Amino acid sequence: MSRSRSKVTITEIARQAGVSVPTVSRVVNGRSDVSEETRARIEDLLREHGYERRATAPGSRAALVDLVFNDLDSPWAVEIIRGVEEVAHAAGAGTVVSAIHGASGSARQWMKNLRARASDGVILVTSVLEPMLHDELRRLGVPLVVIDPAGSPALDAPTVGATNWAGGMAATEHLLSLGHRRIGFIAGPPRLLCSRARLDGYRAALESAGVPVDDALIVPGDFYHASGFAGAGELLGLAEPPTALFAASDQMALGAIEALRRRGLRVPEDLSVVGFDDLPEVSWSAPPLTTVRQPLSDMGKLAARTVLRLALGEEPASPRIELATELVVRASTAPRV
Repeated sequence: MSRSRSKVTITEIARQAGVSVPTVSRVVNGRSDVSEETRARIEDLLREHGYERRATAPGSRAALVDLVFNDLDSPWAVEIIRGVEEVAHAAGAGTVVSAIHGASGSARQWMKNLRARASDGVILVTSVLEPMLHDELRRLGVPLVVIDPAGSPALDAPTVGATNWAGGMAATEHLLSLGHRRIGFIAGPPRLLCSRARLDGYRAALESAGVPVDDALIVPGDFYHASGFAGAGELLGLAEPPTALFAASDQMALGAIEALRRRGLRVPEDLSVVGFDDLPEVSWSAPPLTTVRQPLSDMGKLAARTVLRLALGEEPASPRIELATELVVRASTAPRV
């Protein structure tokens, strides 16, 4: 046989059997909702191609969902875990949480572990899987759902996100409505679609208000406190510093506020600050932070419902879903003096 026995995919099996990929997935995972005739045809093809099933004892294990982050050292990860766990628990499924840290070796070890535990589905959060690992998931028939896709939306998997562009625009419009015209922006990682959308929303709001976009007011960040601290310092060092800051994450906004405090500047009296996420801690910051609420827990719930639906061989409600963001005004913003 010219085709490698170890590389056949369930897509190829489905084509040869004249059935859908979810139908093959149901047979591979030992589901009962397939006719005996269809099951026999698919089993024959699986044997013919030497299809390597994941280690599993049908009927002897609980369902499992893998939730995979690039990093876990962020409060927003906790909110997503909370949402996924709530839905998985209600469905009688366990949740396995992993971090692959963007490292090839770590991702490959995770894939090895996933094969061993026969996970029923994977939820990937703001991470990038190597094409080989993504192909391996497809070969194993493991459904994949992506929260906040990192790269191109062309990834062949349903995605769940938030209205980041609208959120970025709302935050900037709020500062414009307070009379601010020099508004600094601390960006997130450019590889992430959500980061680019927030920046585009910022630019769109300025352009709509007739305020020229000054690239000197846009500094890089990585969503974490230290980059917000550094970004605020860079903006304050300009010959004409901003009167307001919009940070693309709450953690960066808190880092920026600390940078202002160390320079003897007050928020919002000297500078207004807006964040993005609405993490639980920011309503207790000093001052409480104006921010864009991102429905992180709801995004986790929707991703879990979608991956469990795929695991049953059903189609997702939509290949791309965006949940609404909302501006939450607190005490960190005030009219320009």
